[in-house]
Amino acid sequence: MFQYTSLARDKKWQPGPYPGVELLILHKHEETGGLTVLRKFHTGTTVPAHIHPQANESAYVLSGDWEEEGVVYTTGAFLFAPRGELHGPHLARTEVISLTVFDGPLTVV
Repeated sequence: MFQYTSLARDKKWQPGPYPGVELLILHKHEETGGLTVLRKFHTGTTVPAHIHPQANESAYVLSGDWEEEGVVYTTGAFLFAPRGELHGPHLARTEVISLTVFDGPLTVV
């Protein structure tokens, strides 16, 4: 048996760090501050280039079309941004839902 389970249907979407982005927190690691979240990017949302100084970011696109530097990523794409590295901007060409893991606190600069 898993030590922790979470059902998305029992959670509520909350505002993300940028307008047009929502987070559904599935798990927070109390020791590291890491998060496993579903992220929803509303159609047309642009997230500027940014850095996560305290966490590596791993994202798997569950649905939608996400564009970065002229390349479109869609369902099944896996993206990784190392801690402290600039990434983005991201453009949601359609509504995008991703399963995303931050292995430390979700901070943005």
